[in-house]
Amino acid sequence: MNLGLEGKRAMLCASTRGLGFACAASLHREGVEVWINGRAEVTLREAKAALEAQGKGPVHAVRGDLNTEAGREALLKACPEPDILVTNNNGPAPGFYPQWGQAEWEGAFLANMIAPALLIRAVVEGMRARKFGRIVNITSAMVKTPHPNMGLSTAARSALTAFAKGLSKEVAKDNVTINNLLPERFDTDRQQQMAKIAMETRGLSLEEARAEMAATIAAKRLGRPEEFGDTCAFLCSAQAGYISGQNLQLDGGSYPGLI
Repeated sequence: MNLGLEGKRAMLCASTRGLGFACAASLHREGVEVWINGRAEVTLREAKAALEAQGKGPVHAVRGDLNTEAGREALLKACPEPDILVTNNNGPAPGFYPQWGQAEWEGAFLANMIAPALLIRAVVEGMRARKFGRIVNITSAMVKTPHPNMGLSTAARSALTAFAKGLSKEVAKDNVTINNLLPERFDTDRQQQMAKIAMETRGLSLEEARAEMAATIAAKRLGRPEEFGDTCAFLCSAQAGYISGQNLQLDGGSYPGLI
């Protein structure tokens, strides 16, 4: 299927590795000119080289911390008129509510609600004027299935979800869509970190920790990043113009609810 994206421009936040990089790779394969973002020069350079090796078109690398005004401005200066915006950011560490004071709450909301909302505000009017725009927020399955240890992430990402839903109704008439991808248990560095926590706190081997993770998924395996990236690319496609304001779970069929 031709997704109708050749020649489009995509700004991808926190995209040097993991699910952000997977989205960049899938969009780039469709002929999209991509602007990737990261904080570390080494990983940014490596990610740019990996994408360029696909031989599908220009790749631009923008170093910056999205939690700062300067970092966001650098990305917007490099790509002032994106057709596609994929928001992404590191989530807060798991913990317990007695540990979370004002600083922890403010940090979570800055990274996972305020920063993406400000980037959306900066680009959405241009998308409306050009009569094409695709905004995809990478959030979390925890938005629909909260867990007490992930309260910081759940609260901040749920706030972004509510903002995006409201805005999606206003901009749909201009062929601008806003959707959220809700991943669970993809085989990325994040899951490696979670496995190490289990190893340290419970004395498990790496294989045992990963097996436990896979056992929690109905498909009995971790998700592949390329599956996530290709889903993002479809939501950005010409064919997906009638899909907006949605929360799409990528969880191997694990969500127990009906809606």
